[in-house]
Amino acid sequence: MHLYIFSKQRYLKRTHSKIAISEPNEFDIMLTMPVTRLQLDECDGTGAFYYLTFKRNPKERYLSKFLDEDGKLSALKMLEALRKIIKEEVKNIKNVEVTVTRKKAGSPAITLLIKKPPAEISVDIILALEVQQSWPPSTKNGLHIEQWLGRKVRKNFRYEKLYLVAKQNKEEKVLRDSDTTAVYQFNNLLLNTLGNTWRLSFSHIEKEIMKNHGSAKTCCESDGAKCCRKDCLKLLKYLLEQLKTKYKKELEKFCSYHVKTAFFHSCVIWPHDKDWQWADLDHCFHQYLGYFLDCLQSSQLPHFFIPQYNLLSLKDKASNDFLSREINYQINNRFPIFQRDN
Repeated sequence: MHLYIFSKQRYLKRTHSKIAISEPNEFDIMLTMPVTRLQLDECDGTGAFYYLTFKRNPKERYLSKFLDEDGKLSALKMLEALRKIIKEEVKNIKNVEVTVTRKKAGSPAITLLIKKPPAEISVDIILALEVQQSWPPSTKNGLHIEQWLGRKVRKNFRYEKLYLVAKQNKEEKVLRDSDTTAVYQFNNLLLNTLGNTWRLSFSHIEKEIMKNHGSAKTCCESDGAKCCRKDCLKLLKYLLEQLKTKYKKELEKFCSYHVKTAFFHSCVIWPHDKDWQWADLDHCFHQYLGYFLDCLQSSQLPHFFIPQYNLLSLKDKASNDFLSREINYQINNRFPIFQRDN
């Protein structure tokens, strides 16, 4: 079992030409479990969600208790077991006040709140299975980084291990009675497997891309030119975060992953370091923001690794239009939300 830790910084407040970066107070911990080869069966047309079964008798016999009656590995059962373990371990922590938050519907994370004055720290623990096998066909036409980072880099990334997180498909909108098994219609198939879906995760690849984001190897190194890619991402993350704070209900469907996905696509559209020069931060940010607005207007934002998976559904067009209007208001009024606290 391995841990991968990623910080979610509440990055950027831009006031005129000054940028202030705050301390990170949100973290992700990916708790990975290596498993033998798995059979992946798509559960819908997105190419992102799968039912998992073992191809042969697994070496990990202890996982058999998490199989359902059809032999599928239950994400729900594994998350519940992990939550119980974490709750028990938290009781043994004496020097710091740590609590496990209530479950969020459909979330793959178990969230810890650590109260450490003057700030409160949030830690999301995400269960992931680590599998050494080929990426599924739905990823074949994704990760178009050839002109940006190079063909060799893309090829090497696709040889990386496969990760699947315990994430319920949002289309599975059936409540299970405590005494009965839910039977429901899904994609014209009658299924009885609620909470068994796993979603592909590429956070390890995303982290590597962010570390080595330049078309030139020296980009942002001590002996190279500084680009503004990361700063543009931080700005839009902060903008969305502030708008979500102001309009919780209207923007509840949006998260930082929408912003990050649009960022990766923008880096493909403008692949060269000269397209992201630090001196051109204002222009680059508006260019990136313009692409994101186009995505909102069309309700089309393909997953960067799984292009058939649209992250902006037409079902949520009202929310997409609302966010688009709020961003345009910010643009037309010189981003008052960035200046609010200054």
